Amino acid sequence: MPLIKVKPTSPGRRGQVLPSFEEITKSKPEKSLLAPLRKKGGRNAQGRLTVRHRGGGHKRRLRIIDFKRNKPGVPGKVLAIEYDPNRSARLALIQYADGDKRYNLAPQGLTVGAKIESGPNAEIALGNTLPLKLIRSGSTVHNVEMHPGRGGQLVRSAGTSAQVLAREESHVLLRMPSGEVRRLNPECMATIGQVGNPDHKNEKLGKAGRSRHIGRRPQVRGSAMNPNDHPHGGGEGRSGIGMPGPKTPWGKPALGYRTRRKGKSNSMIVRRRP
Repeated sequence: MPLIKVKPTSPGRRGQVLPSFEEITKSKPEKSLLAPLRKKGGRNAQGRLTVRHRGGGHKRRLRIIDFKRNKPGVPGKVLAIEYDPNRSARLALIQYADGDKRYNLAPQGLTVGAKIESGPNAEIALGNTLPLKLIRSGSTVHNVEMHPGRGGQLVRSAGTSAQVLAREESHVLLRMPSGEVRRLNPECMATIGQVGNPDHKNEKLGKAGRSRHIGRRPQVRGSAMNPNDHPHGGGEGRSGIGMPGPKTPWGKPALGYRTRRKGKSNSMIVRRRP
């Protein structure tokens, strides 16, 4: 998907790089697949702020996406490629032979009118979903399940893909976009192809207002604060942080500090990401 470099008609437009949206074929979403989306402002169920710098933003509606692809043997046809304000990837509106309509993540190269299918009897073709044990080594996949039947949880953002490396007796080895190599249950489902909209990483917002539209609030540097507000604060004029390494506002190491919790998922990692 190409990008558009906007003409510098104003300081906010100078340097702005936007998507062309030329792959979008339908401007209004499917009403039957919409749900209300309540803003949380970075707060959890107790009302406490757990993610900073979130709030405001344009009003959105949730698109109900079929991550499970649990219609084995029922062929579907791509009706449209749509924009989703809640994620970086594009959506494909699918109509199945039984009349059911669903949203799927749109892989790169999927076009209107294409046929897709899911299940163990589906062909290894773009947009089809199969168990990992039936996908040949070297294939690129996305929307990968971590547990059979739970629905795709891995490799769902724009431009990402994982590669099937090998099949063992009880596991399938998968190289993740981060470079991590992980074991997965061979019954886990995965969709063939790379997630679309690969140029998302090259977009430039251009102005602070676009960040606010997305729902991001301003971030203040710790070195600009007082010492009682942040470990980096204080000092006369512009000064360094004055400590061996950068810290969070609560004094914990911010770079290189392992925060991953111990769990069963760790035992499935063959090689850590570089």
